[in-house]
Amino acid sequence: MLPVLEVIQKTADFFAKKGVESPRLNAELLIGHALGLKRMQLYLQFERVLSEVELEKIRPLVKRRGQREPLQYIVGETEWSGLRLKVDRRALIPRPETEMLIELLAGLVVTPPPAMLDLGTGSGAIALALATRYPEAAVLAVDQSEEALALARENAAALGLAERVTFLRSDWFGAVPTGGGYDLIVSNPPYLTAEETEATEPEVRAHEPISALAADEVGMADLRTIIAGAPAFLKADGLLALETGIDQHAALRVMLESAGFGRIESRQDLTGRDRFLFAWR
Repeated sequence: MLPVLEVIQKTADFFAKKGVESPRLNAELLIGHALGLKRMQLYLQFERVLSEVELEKIRPLVKRRGQREPLQYIVGETEWSGLRLKVDRRALIPRPETEMLIELLAGLVVTPPPAMLDLGTGSGAIALALATRYPEAAVLAVDQSEEALALARENAAALGLAERVTFLRSDWFGAVPTGGGYDLIVSNPPYLTAEETEATEPEVRAHEPISALAADEVGMADLRTIIAGAPAFLKADGLLALETGIDQHAALRVMLESAGFGRIESRQDLTGRDRFLFAWR
C-alpha cells in the first residue's frame, strides 16, 4: 500500500533511469491519467494511499513509458493549438513547431481564405486548426495513408468539424481535383534525412511512422514534389506555406523561384533556425 506521492517519486526515478525526458512531469501526467485526475487534483491527494486496483491500472502504463513509447500515445490524446486531438500510431504526434506555423499563418492570412488545402494531414491537426480559425473556409485535407485519414476523420468528428473539412486519400496532388483554385496550400511533409531520423529519440524512431518523417534526396524529395505541383492548384497571389528541415532553405528557394513563385519568406522556429517557408504565386 503506497501513497500517491511515493508512487510518483518511484515512477519518476524509474523514468530517469530509462532516459525519459522530464521524468517527474511524465510520472505525474501518466499517474493522473490512470487515476482519472488532473495534475492539480493529484497534488491534493499526495497522501492518499492507492489501492491494489489503482496500482494495477498504473503499472502497465509505466512499463510502456519506460520502453520509451510516447506519452501522448499512451494517454491517447494531446493538446495542440487550442485543440484536443486523439493521437495514436496511425500518425505523427503534432509538434510545437507546427503550432508556430499556424500562428505565423494567422499573421500572414488576414483575409479569411475561401479554399484551403492541407497536404499530408496526418492526425488532421493543421486542417482542423485552420478550419477552426477560418470558419467560413472550405478545407480539403489529403494523406496517402488510409489509417491516418481515419484518425483525422475521428478528430474532425470529435471537434464538430466533420461537415467542414473534406478528407481525401491522395499521394500529394495525385488525386486532388484540378481547377480547385486554392487560396492557401499548407504542408508539413516528411523532411528528415535517413541519418537525422536514426538520430532521433526512441519515442520517435521506434514508435512513430517513419514514412511521415523521412524523405529521399537529403529530406527534400516530397518538398520538391509539393513545390513543383503547387502553382497549378493555387489562385493568383495564393500562398504556399511549408514546414521544412533546417539547412534546406537555400535549395528550396531555388526550387520555388524555378516554379514561378515571386515573394518568398523564411521564418525561424523558437530555436532561431530556418523552419518555415512562405511563397506567393
